[in-house]
Amino acid sequence: MMKKTMSSGMIMTLADVFPLIRNGASIKQDDTQGGIPITRIETIADGTIDNSRLGFADIDTEKYATYYLQDGDILMSHINSWAHLGKTALAENIKAKIIHGMNLLVLRPNINELFPRYGKYFFETPLFKNQLYKISNQSVNQSSFAISKLRSLQIPVPKLRDQQYIADILDKADTLRKKDQQLLQYYDDLAQNLFIDMFGNPVRNEKGWPQKSLSSACVKITDGTHFSPPSQASGVPYITAKHVRKNKVDFFNNPTYVTQEDHEAIYSRCTPVKGDVLYIKDGATTGIAAINNYDFEFSMLSSLALIKVNKQVLNNYFLAHWLNNENIKENYIRNYMAGAAIRRFTLDKIKRFEILIPPITLQNKFATQIQNIEQQKEKLKLQMQESENLFQSLLQKAFNGDLN
Repeated sequence: MMKKTMSSGMIMTLADVFPLIRNGASIKQDDTQGGIPITRIETIADGTIDNSRLGFADIDTEKYATYYLQDGDILMSHINSWAHLGKTALAENIKAKIIHGMNLLVLRPNINELFPRYGKYFFETPLFKNQLYKISNQSVNQSSFAISKLRSLQIPVPKLRDQQYIADILDKADTLRKKDQQLLQYYDDLAQNLFIDMFGNPVRNEKGWPQKSLSSACVKITDGTHFSPPSQASGVPYITAKHVRKNKVDFFNNPTYVTQEDHEAIYSRCTPVKGDVLYIKDGATTGIAAINNYDFEFSMLSSLALIKVNKQVLNNYFLAHWLNNENIKENYIRNYMAGAAIRRFTLDKIKRFEILIPPITLQNKFATQIQNIEQQKEKLKLQMQESENLFQSLLQKAFNGDLN
C-alpha cells in the first residue's frame, strides 16, 4: 500500500506494521492452575498482562504452538463494552508458554518497522480511538469490530529511533501515574486493615463484640421511590445505584435530575441528609455502601436503601465499612439474599442484619482515622489528575509529531 508522509513520519496502515493480526485459539478453560495458561479478556490490566487472570487447560501443547505469545505481541480486546473496546496489553519478558486465547486479538509487529511499546501507546491515543469508533458495531451491552476493518486503520510511523524516544518519554509519564494509582490502592488497603485490626474479622467475631439487629441500632431504614420518575436535564438531583461506589457517592460524574414535583413526593418518605449511609440493595452492585457527603436535598431510587444510625450506638463510618467488608459480603450477607437469580436485598432482611456493636468510643476513633485517610486520598486524587493530564498531553504531542 502507498505510504503517505507527515511531520511525525510515514502514515501506514496497521496491516503494514502488524503482519499478524488474528483472534486467539478457542479452548475450554478453567481456573485450576494446571496445564497451559491461556489469556482471556480480563487478562488485560493497566496495559500489561495480569498473570493472576489467566485461564488454564490440560491440552496438547504442540497443537497450539502457533498461538504462543511472543515478546512484543500486543493483545487487544475486540468484543467488549465500548469503554473497554480496543484496550491493549503488551507482552514483555515472556518466561513461560502462554497461549493466546479466544476473544482477544494478537497484533504481532514487524520489529523492523514498529517499536512494540510505541505501538502499544498509539492504541491509547484519540487518533486511534476515533478511527476505532467508526469501524465498531455499537450496542448497549457489547461492542465489536472486524479484524479486516482494523487492518485498514492508519498509524503514524516515524523512524525506529524516534519511536523508541517517544516510548521512553511516555514510559516515564506512565510510571508516574501508575505510582499514584498504587498509592491510592495502598490507602484503600490501609482502611480495610485498620478495620480488621480494631474490630477483628466481623464474621468470626474473635473479639466477642455484642451483636444487634441493624434496625435496633438505627433510627430509620427505608428506600427510595419504587416508581422511576422521568429524568430531566436539570432540576432536583436524583441519585441511584450508579452513583454509589465503595465508600463514595459520586453524583456529578453522571448527574441525573427530576422535577421539583416528583422530588417532593419522593422526599416525603425518604429524606437523605449528610452523614446517612446509602446502601445498594438491587442489581449487579448489590452490597456496596457509602456515606452521603452531600449537604443538598436529592431523591433516591428504590435500588438504594437509606440507613440513619442511632449515633449513641452506631457510627456511620463503622457501619459503611462493616457493610463493605469482603468477609461480610461473601460469607454473611449473601445468606440474606432474596433469591439466587436476582441480586437483591429486601428492606426487611436488611433490618435483620446482625451487626457487631463495639464500644461507640472505639467506633468513633475508627471514624476519625478513616476521615484522615480520606483526606489524604482526596489530595492524592488531585495529584493523580495532574499526572494523568501530563501523560495525555505528552501522548497527544507524541503522535502529532510535536514531541521534541
